[in-house]
Amino acid sequence: MRSNIKLFTILVAFLVFLGGCGASGSSNTNDTAKEERDNEEHRIIATTVAIVEMMEELDLDLVGIPTTYKELSPRYQELQEVGIANEPDMEIIKSLQPTDVLSVTTLQDDVEEYYEQTNTPITFLDLESVDGLYASIEQLGETYNRQAEAEQIVQRFVDKMEETEAKIAGKEKPNVLILLGVPGSFLVATENSYLGDLVERAGGVNVFPGEDGVEYTSANTEHLQQTNPDVILRAAHGMPDEVVKMFDKEFKENDVWKHFKAVKNNRVYDLEETLFGTTANLAADQALEDLVNMLYPDEE
Repeated sequence: MRSNIKLFTILVAFLVFLGGCGASGSSNTNDTAKEERDNEEHRIIATTVAIVEMMEELDLDLVGIPTTYKELSPRYQELQEVGIANEPDMEIIKSLQPTDVLSVTTLQDDVEEYYEQTNTPITFLDLESVDGLYASIEQLGETYNRQAEAEQIVQRFVDKMEETEAKIAGKEKPNVLILLGVPGSFLVATENSYLGDLVERAGGVNVFPGEDGVEYTSANTEHLQQTNPDVILRAAHGMPDEVVKMFDKEFKENDVWKHFKAVKNNRVYDLEETLFGTTANLAADQALEDLVNMLYPDEE
């Protein structure tokens, strides 16, 4: 009997020992996987503010950032600036020895040659629409082993889109004119632009459909008046304060504007630049919510 008890005790002790070894091995494996994920040598340069913000959400380090008047996360503020997105300083970029430079497809025709001539790796992200934003986030998540983070970000947007669709279902859609202002002039944003995509998702009908994939077009005020929009959205790009003043002066001094239905009904809205950029960004969910309130003010 004593022999059986002793044997049983030894067996239990042995099983406990094996269990401890197994738990320790699993923990070491997880720690190693995390360490490999975070310590793999990536030297990434982001050339737009929108991309910098995406990289922070994905918890990824950078070695270079765009030159911008906008305030970036403290995580990146002290990094080397590499110029503005459409005029990159290739000497600085090369000195940082990047494994990848991230830009956007809207600038590909303008800057791709710079990178090819210097044999610099470059990835162009499609931020021309909300769907492009989804795909770009998922692409970065796959490339840099941040799939879980990417999925969480995309799901946040999907939830907002579904909420918006339910809110505007069955309502009469307003006609919308989108003006994109730059210092000294303005263009019209068609439905092919990111702003046009947002307006469509918010339940608006763009009075400029846009042909052959054209994102922005010019038009005189007389032509614009013929579209007689219910709502006018004014987006500022580059120097927002200066552009808003330009819009205010134009609408005050050009008598044509007073004949627009949107102006008569006081339905002219200035879009806040940090939310409404020319390319998609992580503020898209908040931008969509703000747009719905502009297009359907009685539903607030």
